[in-house]
Amino acid sequence: MMPSVNPDPSDKDSEPFVEIDPTGRYGRYNELLGCGAVKKVYRAFDQEEGIEVAWNQVKLKNFSNDPAMVDRLYSEVRLLRSLTNQNIIALYNVWRDEEHNTLNFITEVCTSGNLREYRKKHRHVSIKALKKWSMQILKGLDYLHTNEPCVIHRDLNCSNVFVNGNTGQVKIGDLGLAAIVGKNHSAHSILGTPEFMAPELYDEDYTELVDIYSFGMCVLEMVTLEIPYSECDSVAKIYKKVSSGVRPQALSKIKDSEVKVFIERCLAQPRARPSAAELLKDPFFDEIDDEENDECVCS
Repeated sequence: MMPSVNPDPSDKDSEPFVEIDPTGRYGRYNELLGCGAVKKVYRAFDQEEGIEVAWNQVKLKNFSNDPAMVDRLYSEVRLLRSLTNQNIIALYNVWRDEEHNTLNFITEVCTSGNLREYRKKHRHVSIKALKKWSMQILKGLDYLHTNEPCVIHRDLNCSNVFVNGNTGQVKIGDLGLAAIVGKNHSAHSILGTPEFMAPELYDEDYTELVDIYSFGMCVLEMVTLEIPYSECDSVAKIYKKVSSGVRPQALSKIKDSEVKVFIERCLAQPRARPSAAELLKDPFFDEIDDEENDECVCS
């Protein structure tokens, strides 16, 4: 039996829900956690588990003349429900609200927000901490890329990676633009965040390795606290540099050659670019691996 959804009006301390899901389990508050081009994310509460969650809402009127896109969104979000990995934001429920013409889905919420904001707030972080975050992002990517079917994120950047600051756990979120690809692992539509997009994405013929390129740009941002290509004042200029192989200026500011070489590996031409599994074996992570092994020995 679900506790009463309409709180006693005399109870001044309770926060009122502005919306309840069809099962009565999840209640949405008015507080926005984030806002994107097509979706809003609100703070919400799972009454069954007694935990806070995120309520993602997509206004489908944005796609009113594209029913195929709506169907794709819905089926992809449904597929995401089947993904379970500690470095991927969990999706708990999804439904379409015909009356309000919205697609709603409930996801796990991370206490410290996204990695971009978190990193800005904590300017003095050891390279070891950055490696730990990077390693977790790669583990999430390896899970997506080796999934059946393979999932390409396509919009990986530091604002789509979320942090639980108390545990140092990092999770990839915002899989709204993910492409589910079949056996040949290739996809053909252009989307993403220009500064983080691999050159082959613009050619509309690419594989999951576009995520590795974006990951390299994430590491660059984590290390330099600069969004790649911030020297460019238009998407056209970014595109010109990316497609002609000109690296972002931020890369030349990195003094640590080990970090620089690692990022360059991620930004290599698609044929030479390593997979997430290969990068996890890179010497870059040796000190982290040793630490994890030590922990295993003791436990």
